[in-house]
Amino acid sequence: MKWKLVLPALEEAQNEYYRSIKYSLFPPLGLASLAGYIPEDHDVTIVDEHVESIALNDEPDVVCIQVYITNSKRSYELADHYLTRGKIVILGGLHVTSLPDEARQHASAIVIGPGDHIFGKVVQDVINGRLKPQYQAQSRTLNGIPVLRRGLIKRYRYLIPNSIVVSRGCPYSCDFCYVNNFFGNGKSYYTYKISQALSEIDSLKGKHLFFLDDNLLTENKFTVDLFMELKKRNRICQGAGTVKSILNEKLIHLAAEAGLKSLFVGFESINKINLKNVNKKHNVYVDYDKAIDILHYYGIKINGSFVFGMDDDEKDVFERTTDWAIEKGMTTATFHVLTPYPGTPLYNKLASENRILTRNWTKYNTRNVVFKPARMSVDELERGYWNSYTDFYKYSSIWKSAMIQGSISRKISSLAYSIGWKKIEPLWEFMVKYEKLKYALPLFVSVLRR
Repeated sequence: MKWKLVLPALEEAQNEYYRSIKYSLFPPLGLASLAGYIPEDHDVTIVDEHVESIALNDEPDVVCIQVYITNSKRSYELADHYLTRGKIVILGGLHVTSLPDEARQHASAIVIGPGDHIFGKVVQDVINGRLKPQYQAQSRTLNGIPVLRRGLIKRYRYLIPNSIVVSRGCPYSCDFCYVNNFFGNGKSYYTYKISQALSEIDSLKGKHLFFLDDNLLTENKFTVDLFMELKKRNRICQGAGTVKSILNEKLIHLAAEAGLKSLFVGFESINKINLKNVNKKHNVYVDYDKAIDILHYYGIKINGSFVFGMDDDEKDVFERTTDWAIEKGMTTATFHVLTPYPGTPLYNKLASENRILTRNWTKYNTRNVVFKPARMSVDELERGYWNSYTDFYKYSSIWKSAMIQGSISRKISSLAYSIGWKKIEPLWEFMVKYEKLKYALPLFVSVLRR
């Protein structure tokens, strides 16, 4: 049988917000994981529309589509196309789990929740001609899952082909989080066995690793064992962690020894009332300044994440947040407009208050305002969001942030990293277009190493 596994392009990757390098960072590991359940003697293709076009005149027997909220429109278009041609179409992903009734109108079958284990049942039912209209994941373990079929990924199309995930879910349960519902209404977190994780790590060539886990620094035996083993392997890595975990300095010391060079940190808001209101309790009673000092001490670059539009935000929140991030020496920052994804407690709250302005899912991209803010207008929130990016990535701001770093080499590295990410767009466009990203990776790693 011929299987076609598709990641349709997100809406924001097809409009004026498009940055080719942003959508050419990581390969679709989820699809490569699902491909592991398909027998080796079947014909399997993975297509990522962010880096290649989707041929529509082909003849696959089965089409599996990964659906996110802002690619749902495109996903349904593709699904309908193949359904009209008599193909089996299977839809899964975050958006399908959030709105299964919507998704099943465009599918032969839908998969609710993570595909680990349950997708093996889907594959066998397809082969045996007994496909059911709906499958719902029950298992929350990574034991016994097949090896990712990385050979199906076109590595040369991505800046960071050595991305990896060694856990699922998150131990926390923030009201705005899109992922919680997918893994079982929050507080659903589980990992590989350490031997599984190391086997996959050792299969990846080169020194660099990018962990895409929601929280690489979860404080448990698995994390400690992982970093202890990475110390022996002379790797450098990046990932995401919480402020609470950073304050465990023994863990950060170990992570630094294991090669951790940058960390995505969800600060979300510098207003404690906001944090309480969205149930981000693990950020409420922690010391942001101390956490930042710890990361600076160990030379770990900070990508700070911030969300605008919470109910206690007023019009000065943008300038105050941006100035704070610059003064604290963050190398990069990611800003978001608060977005009430369907299925989350935040969505239910705003819907009950009649504050949802649109259910056009293509607008749910953390750039457009889709709800009525409490203390500012829609226009003020959107304008403030864009101004924050402009202010944070001015050359003067980049310089000021870099000068916070300790040594000369760290200052240079911070400057190079920030400028490389935001200020050389024509070069990135060239490298993506002509498939030269593999030549950028060594320089990227060199900047991280400094």
